Amino acid sequence: MISNWRRLALVLPLLVLTACLPFALSAGTAVPAEPQPVLVLKGHTRDLANAAFSPDGSKVVTASSDGTARVWNAAIGSVLVTLIGHEEAVRSAAFSPDGTRIVTSSRDGSARIWDAASGTEQAKLAGHAGMLEYAAWSPDGKFVVTASRDKRATVWDAATGKVVAELEGHKSPVMRVAFSPDGSRIVTASTDKTARVWDAMTGAAVATLEGHQRMVLGAAFSPDGTKVATAGSDETAAIWDAKTGARLATLTGHERGVLYIVFSPDGNAILTTSSDRTGRIWDAKTGALLHTLPGHGRPVMSGAFSPDGKRVVTASHDKNARIWDVATGALLATLPTDGSEVQTAVFSPDGKRLVTATFDGVARIWDVSAYQSR
Repeated sequence: MISNWRRLALVLPLLVLTACLPFALSAGTAVPAEPQPVLVLKGHTRDLANAAFSPDGSKVVTASSDGTARVWNAAIGSVLVTLIGHEEAVRSAAFSPDGTRIVTSSRDGSARIWDAASGTEQAKLAGHAGMLEYAAWSPDGKFVVTASRDKRATVWDAATGKVVAELEGHKSPVMRVAFSPDGSRIVTASTDKTARVWDAMTGAAVATLEGHQRMVLGAAFSPDGTKVATAGSDETAAIWDAKTGARLATLTGHERGVLYIVFSPDGNAILTTSSDRTGRIWDAKTGALLHTLPGHGRPVMSGAFSPDGKRVVTASHDKNARIWDVATGALLATLPTDGSEVQTAVFSPDGKRLVTATFDGVARIWDVSAYQSR
């Protein structure tokens, strides 16, 4: 039989280790535990298309296939207002730059502008002949641009709901739209294999970005407005001169279609996500691959930079979002979403939180302040 002294000798090291563990944690030597959401936003009855923070970080808006959008208190998770009026799935929802209004786009062919505090519908933007895929605000909040499967994009006066300009020329559905940082131009991405740059107020074509061999699924302006980056289902991304339309670089390396593309806040890097189950970070000046972000088990649908540009998040249908260090490409954290595909993930304006939108109709808010670049 083991004596009491021998039992003590066996147990004592474990007691010492347990006692020392809190000090090790406080000294910052331990890796943070697997993150868990601090808030779970439930109420939608179908999948979410996206979720986004308000400019001040106090609210979250969600867009759902149940035909509604909802505004939530980002501190306690309560529903503030439900935006009811669309007749089909809501494809996108976004706060205005000042946070007072929300624009939604829907498969019912309309976009709508709502008061973010009361949920009152302020304007219905109707006139497209097909389903809408996306809507975006101008930087000054005076205009909205919509992307439609009717092969057009339309610019609207956000105060009156009247049409300002029709962007016509694409031969297939328009999937994404974005204003330039100064609001003077718009870029559209289409399944007709092109992206196009337009004058935002007149609708005149400025440049056609031709060269992709298959559908263009995403497009984004650089922060200084001089470049456009495009995501193609031909397994490539590209960087273009926004004024002339000249191709500056082709980003090759993905093994399946590129689904999403975005510039870093300083414009020096680009993040792409792909059906090949990876994200990739590129040098925005040269097009050189900086880091491959592996590990997801299914397509990576979208991604985002943190406001300081030091981290990125990738959202995947493998039911996880992942946070990465931009400088090294190292994985900082995996955010498990309780068994549901992640469609989008974005940081809060202060970079301390993150919201994920998933196919179970739930948005989750995470505290990611512990997961910083190394």
